[in-house]
Amino acid sequence: MKNRFGMFIHWGIYALYADHEQVLARRNLDNAAYERRMAEFNPVRYDPEEWVKLAKDAGMRYICFTAKHHDGFCMWDTRETAYNIMNTPYGRDVLKLLSDACRKHGMALSLYYSNPDWHEPSAYNPLSTHQWKSIDPSKGGSEKYRAFVKAQLTELLTNYGPIYTLFWDIPPRYEDPSLNALARRLQPGILINDRGYDAGDFSTPERSVPEGSRFERMTEACDSVGEQSWGYRENEDYHTPRYLMSAIDKIMAMGGSYLLNVGPMADGRIPDEAARIVRRVGDWYTRMNGALEDTLPDPFDYQIPANPVIALTKAGKTYLHFYKGLTSTAVTLRACPKIPRAVRLLNNAQFLPFEETALPNHFDQHGRALGPVLHIHHIPAESLDSEPLVLEIEWE
Repeated sequence: MKNRFGMFIHWGIYALYADHEQVLARRNLDNAAYERRMAEFNPVRYDPEEWVKLAKDAGMRYICFTAKHHDGFCMWDTRETAYNIMNTPYGRDVLKLLSDACRKHGMALSLYYSNPDWHEPSAYNPLSTHQWKSIDPSKGGSEKYRAFVKAQLTELLTNYGPIYTLFWDIPPRYEDPSLNALARRLQPGILINDRGYDAGDFSTPERSVPEGSRFERMTEACDSVGEQSWGYRENEDYHTPRYLMSAIDKIMAMGGSYLLNVGPMADGRIPDEAARIVRRVGDWYTRMNGALEDTLPDPFDYQIPANPVIALTKAGKTYLHFYKGLTSTAVTLRACPKIPRAVRLLNNAQFLPFEETALPNHFDQHGRALGPVLHIHHIPAESLDSEPLVLEIEWE
């Protein structure tokens, strides 16, 4: 994926509850009472340019917006159901406003679409999950619902300019390649995830960091600033920036892209704490100076003990990603192709001292020090222990 870092946005009438994007199911609310709250949704403080600016300042290149979540409420001007943003007091197409803002500021736009739909009677799917609040399981009909989905997909991929990726959610557990074929016909070049009606183009690990050092398939991981909810939650338990940065560093070092989610409030504002976390993560990300983009795996085995690390290469330089930080103020490379010209800590742009030397803790079976090794030292690891560390090695 050409864009490596993006903002995920979960927003809908569930924000009125300030609890969870699946509050209808998680609190077992009455469907009709929940849907009546559409009449209260009036995000008068919604400013899509502020959203785009927050994302852009953090180094993000695209925004993935939840056009429709499991509750079935549509955040665009759709002809397929009256259960949409145009029939709220706000009465404006929030997706169109976001699309315009993205285009104005050079931000790519992606769209999320939920396969479960707790409002549309034909949506019940006994093969899938997240069917908890389907309004009438007896009326589930895959062909009728797929016609509904295709009509909505046509609107989304026709009326809002270029769409970068399509994020289906909750696999239906049966195949119908015609849906992704429709998406590709309407948006040539679109990338489609693996949660839809066929394998799609890319995988989507969620709230997890896979093992390994390289993805075998195009991958876009995602997590939220909030631990409990993807939508707005008033008393949210927020992830620490350190946790998120470590996940982003490893995912990207493995060749993946990353979506970091925020849940705007019902009035349209992104919560202050969520915005602060995005800015903090973005500050670290922009200081990486391209070490997470357009890189390739470095095949050389540097034999670095003690600290988990992924080595990447770009433009004749090696980037050592210590995604869990360091255990000391030094890094030892027990194998090295040649002597570096310079070693720089990207976190603060500091050049670090190094030399080839023998070290006491690198010894043979008789207790004698082996050598030489490349010893990079006086790393200010303690003052930077709130973020992953990346060393840039420029070779002679």
